[in-house]
Amino acid sequence: MGRILTLVYGAVAYAFFLGTFLYAIGFIGNLLVPKSVDGPSSAGTGTAIAINIALMALFAVQHSVMARPAFKRWWTQFIPKSVERSTFVLSTNVVLVLLYWQWQPINTIVWSVENAVGVWVLWGLFALGWLIVLLSTFMIGHFHLFGLTQVYENLKGKEPPPPDFKQPGFYRFVRHPIMVGFIIAFWAIPTMTVGHLLFAAVTTAYILIALQLEERDLLAALGNSYADYRARVPMLLPFGKKR
Repeated sequence: MGRILTLVYGAVAYAFFLGTFLYAIGFIGNLLVPKSVDGPSSAGTGTAIAINIALMALFAVQHSVMARPAFKRWWTQFIPKSVERSTFVLSTNVVLVLLYWQWQPINTIVWSVENAVGVWVLWGLFALGWLIVLLSTFMIGHFHLFGLTQVYENLKGKEPPPPDFKQPGFYRFVRHPIMVGFIIAFWAIPTMTVGHLLFAAVTTAYILIALQLEERDLLAALGNSYADYRARVPMLLPFGKKR
């Protein structure tokens, strides 16, 4: 029964992820959602900036702290290892829902592309960014990344094997294509408001900082294999500097 409940918990966490991921596309692109990054303004500019930065800071702290190996070692003294990843996914998505709910739009326009071709190009890049994110997760083990593999193996009474260190698809050109996709999606928008610009700038800055922590963890875990990979493949820009 415990293994079945663990599987149900992992499935619920994954379903929650799917919902928040799809909502993120609508939230950033102002598409088919009840509240988006550029929805009706409800607070003064100063108050909106303070609230929005606090929401993004909460996400940064939660995501970065729970992703660290030291936290995982401590955390799994209290919860089964089989649900550690699902709990991380669930916690991240709870924080994202809070951000979607409490986000304060600032609708002053910074720039707006009026040319029809330019608008379609930007929407195409927006879609491409999200596609890169999704495809990149499957290239390195989508279901392991979001906790389903762990709870499924637990149902069978097995320990899931650690994911192989491999560099398929996009990972042959950049080390962090998921983050490349997010950055493209956050910035490729025909009409950029102050609120959207704040979101894009702060999240991009967080990505650049968080990648330094992740790279440190990967070097510690994988040693020379990752050091060699880092020497060969750029972090975010194909054909750019390796570090």
